[in-house]
Amino acid sequence: MSERPIRIIKGRGTGMRPQARYDEDARAPVDDGWAGPDEGEEQDRPPRTIVVARPGKTIITRNDSPDLPFSQSINPYLGCEHGCIYCYARPSYAYWDLSPGLDFETRLFAKSNAPELLRAELSRRSYRCEPVMLGANTDAYQPIEREWKLTRRIVEVLCETRHPLLIVTKSALVERDIDLLAPMAAQGLAQVAISVGLLDGELARRLEPRAAAPHRRLQAIRTLAAAGIPVTVLVAPIIPQLNDKDLEAVLEQAREAGATAAYYVMLRLPHELKELFRDWLQQHYPLRAAHVMSLVQQMRGGKDNDSRFGKRMTGEGIFAELIRQRFAKACARLGLERRSVSLRTDLFVPPPPAAAPAGTPAQLDLFKPWA
Repeated sequence: MSERPIRIIKGRGTGMRPQARYDEDARAPVDDGWAGPDEGEEQDRPPRTIVVARPGKTIITRNDSPDLPFSQSINPYLGCEHGCIYCYARPSYAYWDLSPGLDFETRLFAKSNAPELLRAELSRRSYRCEPVMLGANTDAYQPIEREWKLTRRIVEVLCETRHPLLIVTKSALVERDIDLLAPMAAQGLAQVAISVGLLDGELARRLEPRAAAPHRRLQAIRTLAAAGIPVTVLVAPIIPQLNDKDLEAVLEQAREAGATAAYYVMLRLPHELKELFRDWLQQHYPLRAAHVMSLVQQMRGGKDNDSRFGKRMTGEGIFAELIRQRFAKACARLGLERRSVSLRTDLFVPPPPAAAPAGTPAQLDLFKPWA
């Protein structure tokens, strides 16, 4: 159920606020006759982005999914201002009793103590060093990072402790941190994946309204690669009859820019995302909407979504197999690896415990050969 009539809002992925699946209180707009002369105008204004500091209790999220090439991840922000209509992280907002629709991209939370939490976690005796992924759920380099700089401070901690780092983003802001990432990459401690799902600028503006333009992401690949940072291109999500035509062209341009590896993900539509994406199709591509969803369902066993491990990222069926073959042949022709480089874990140096007095060396410092 939406709080107001569905509409297209410039610069936003959706104008919908579907009810969160855990919210027992249904809401609907009602004209009670008390609206003032300016209230209608206020509703027509584009919604502002509101960011609230929300200190966390933990910082590293762990998973054992066979579909993911990492077991640890950090997300400095909840919600994402990029507003990508296809974002699989949107349904997570239901846990906060917020809408996975417009709330997800306008009402954001910053884990203001993330760097301090990370330092404390890495200093624990029980901690075992494994690569950590930045931005696995929501983009760590989304526009609000320019002001909050939480991602920058997290990378500083990882650089200081020589901790292996993976980054996935669709933002060119990652270039800002080359001064940290390049030295880490030289030690085998860092690599970056840039998400480029299409080359059509007009389609990108509708799908990903506040993300960097595709050509700008390709430039980011070029800049990172020139600095010696291994770059993977992530072609995601592949949406039947919308951006699948760009698959080979994206891989070619990414390879020319310096990417050395590639992987792809098919469109996923869990929970409330099904309603949001269907509405977006009707708003922007009404003549193609039925065909797009028909192909999506062919890949998902007749449903809008299939959450099974081994199937949720790539789908199954004729169309999914066609994409798999096209991707494999293009990667072989271009010399793109289909797996990312391995990162070192043997260089990790735990930070001093947070409770240690200023200037007191950590106990392990006594065993450092350079101490």
